[in-house]
Amino acid sequence: MIKVLVVDDSALMRRLLGSVFRGNSDFDVAYARNGEEALAQLHSFLPDVITLDVNMPVMDGIACLNRIMLERPTPTIMVSSQTEEGAAITLEALTLGAVDFMTKPEGAMSLNMREFGPGLLAKVVTASTARLRRSHRLAERVRLKTGTIRDVRPDDVESFAEDDAVANVFGTGLVIVGTSTGGPPALDKLLSRLPAVFPWPVLIAQHMPAAFTGPFARRLNGLAPLEVTELIRPTKMVRGNVYVAKGDADVVVTLRDGVPAAAPVPSLPTYLWHPSVERLVNSAMEHFVPSRLIGVLLTGMGNDGVAAMTTLRTLGGRTIAEAEETAVVWGMPGELFKSGGAEAVLPIEGIADKLISWAK
Repeated sequence: MIKVLVVDDSALMRRLLGSVFRGNSDFDVAYARNGEEALAQLHSFLPDVITLDVNMPVMDGIACLNRIMLERPTPTIMVSSQTEEGAAITLEALTLGAVDFMTKPEGAMSLNMREFGPGLLAKVVTASTARLRRSHRLAERVRLKTGTIRDVRPDDVESFAEDDAVANVFGTGLVIVGTSTGGPPALDKLLSRLPAVFPWPVLIAQHMPAAFTGPFARRLNGLAPLEVTELIRPTKMVRGNVYVAKGDADVVVTLRDGVPAAAPVPSLPTYLWHPSVERLVNSAMEHFVPSRLIGVLLTGMGNDGVAAMTTLRTLGGRTIAEAEETAVVWGMPGELFKSGGAEAVLPIEGIADKLISWAK
């Protein structure tokens, strides 16, 4: 049985969220109206998973999450609005230890719960299996406050020197990173360890709504030595740059004036998750020699990208799966490992060094 604590100041929202689990013997549900009540339930009810509203009186979701991660780290799913302000707050919550988020249904909530409910149910079940690193929240807060990042080593600069003028601008290959649940903090760690002179562009498919990918890219840009932007139009990919695919759509690799480019495209129902890692990797193999592609699957539920990256490795490309010990959910990387598609299985802290080594 999974014990779920629903925290929301709205009686209607508590009732609607509770209805997702009501009548299912696999769940035991308790409720709290604000952060203070949630903290009391944290030690009495002992929840396995918490759904936490962002905006509440008495103690808001961020302050409550801080205390949860200090007192009794528990997998927490943030429930927020789809506004840009809501996105920024939710991203902050993910750095503090929340494992996932859901955006509240708009309009007639009781009607939209038919679509919202199954997604929430799936996320709660996944969150119940998530592994939390007790040091994660503290380490992330210290790094964000101090702004510390890995220094660029002199040998990086020297080793990445290229004679080819085209390579100097566009690089000679492409790194594709796919991730879902737990992805934002993992990407923080990965990108902060890549030097500004990294020779290949990096293209990221993070499962996320469209309202969130812009603030997410801006936040990463403030943390990473590389230039990070949201991909909102067809763009020629430049070395030293990271491109975050726009949410609620897909992204494909193409050519513009003979130069590798990335372009947002409408999502296809044949792919379950968006932006689709599977579709992205397949498109990249149409325009790059496989040996000049590196695929990375980080933490996330499901198996998006597994088939394509397994094919990529078979054709001579290189692939990395995040190790179970650091993945919040070892779904996507775990499936890549099980399929034989991972050339390397590494903790998140070791992936950047491997990318640097391979891109040389």
